[in-house]
Amino acid sequence: MSGGHAWQGNWVVRLYERVRERGYDSLTAFADARPTASLVALAKELGKDDVAGVQVLRGLLAEAERRKQVTRFVRDVFVRLWSDEVPNGWPAVLDDANRVKVAMMLGSWFAYTPETHKERVDQASDALMATPPPPGWRPLGPDDELLRTLLPDEEA
Repeated sequence: MSGGHAWQGNWVVRLYERVRERGYDSLTAFADARPTASLVALAKELGKDDVAGVQVLRGLLAEAERRKQVTRFVRDVFVRLWSDEVPNGWPAVLDDANRVKVAMMLGSWFAYTPETHKERVDQASDALMATPPPPGWRPLGPDDELLRTLLPDEEA
């Protein structure tokens, strides 16, 4: 996103106005309709010049905290990053180049994860590397069976 337009004015109000204009009652509902879209793609759809991906991330986290669905949010972020950074799915061969690609994505996931879930994400990342999914695996949403096994819901 170029310039600082995204941070001018009340960006939270602007974000939710754009979501409602598109017929959704929450940012989560808007994002759920596009489960593999990157945070940047979601931001561009809401306002290419005045909404930033990090604002979408913050809004989704705030909604997840209110709904006590932070683990689902963490899985959702995984899907968006994976679809953007490893679009062809889990590599058939984990050579050096593919290992770096997967590790970079997992590092981004960890960075975007709230402090409350970092340890679980670290464990899930280790489990993925130790026991890789089938070649071509691509989660298509936060309720993917493997992701739910790695990061089961614990919120009540």
